[in-house]
Amino acid sequence: MKIENTKAQMRKGVLEYCILSILKNGDAYTSEILSTLKSAEMIVVEGTIYPLLTRLKNAGLLTYRWEESTSGPPRKYYVLTENGVLFIKELDKTWGNLVNAVNQVISTKPTSDE
Repeated sequence: MKIENTKAQMRKGVLEYCILSILKNGDAYTSEILSTLKSAEMIVVEGTIYPLLTRLKNAGLLTYRWEESTSGPPRKYYVLTENGVLFIKELDKTWGNLVNAVNQVISTKPTSDE
């Protein structure tokens, strides 16, 4: 088993949560989202993020608006919907519970039966 595959799957599993969390802090266009993810060492390519943004939009969790740009073509800014805000609040709780559970498991000392 290759460690890189496992790492990629772990990142992939939390990518939606990370994107929604970025948008929780304010509207953003794709390049901003990618930049934020990359600065956090979440390696993501454009070919991955566009289908994910579309899926989140189709699920009613976000919408977008076009805004003129002084440095090129108009930009598509993604915005959380009301459902998206409720969804991310629930994910925040779930993430906290998951982090606590994983920390508990990985810090558990083996029993004498092992």
